[in-house]
Amino acid sequence: MDTSDLLPEKINVVIADDHEIVRAGLRRILNIDKRIQIVGEAVDGESALKLIEENLPHVALLDIHMPVLDGIEVAKIVCEKHPEIVVIMLTAYEDYKHVEEALKVGADGYLSKDISPSFLIDAIYRSLLGERVFSKSILRVLENPLLSHQEIENSNVTITPREQEILNYLAQGKTSKEIADILGISIRTVQNHRSNIMQKLGIKTAAGLVRFAVLHTSKFKSPE
Repeated sequence: MDTSDLLPEKINVVIADDHEIVRAGLRRILNIDKRIQIVGEAVDGESALKLIEENLPHVALLDIHMPVLDGIEVAKIVCEKHPEIVVIMLTAYEDYKHVEEALKVGADGYLSKDISPSFLIDAIYRSLLGERVFSKSILRVLENPLLSHQEIENSNVTITPREQEILNYLAQGKTSKEIADILGISIRTVQNHRSNIMQKLGIKTAAGLVRFAVLHTSKFKSPE
């Protein structure tokens, strides 16, 4: 099946950034793709929330530092109230602290502002198909030890070596197909491993598994 058939006919997007030059650049980039339609622009977090509530877009592109309400707070509210909306942080901040905060509140992606126009458009499409999207610079940030200071409820769960591999690749934003190719196994086998991990951890959704992988994978030790 053509994956484009799984996407809405028009992809409605709200962009939020307090710099006009950034919003103008995003307009030019997104207007390249006739399927993408900007339904609102916000200059601060409060107006971003209002636009998102009014338009219920498919995707919200949020800067992190904005007046009134920052992008992390906006992402938290949107992810809690409208989990069907894809929330992507688009920012100049590439430090681990900001990436961690965004992922903890449920953001579906984290992109640096130096990405190419084609990467941004592709990221929007991939996120709507259920992938978590990161720019290459952010993936390098995520290669560092993940939240080793946090306590998690399921620390007594035993994760097999293969399941640990799957979690590590999910934390890097890899898809099931990419993981299968890397490990030399079938996509079905990857999906079975994912299902087993979800059952062990009591996770109900694929998005929840990816979020868990990003935040907690380093807490689990594979058996010797």
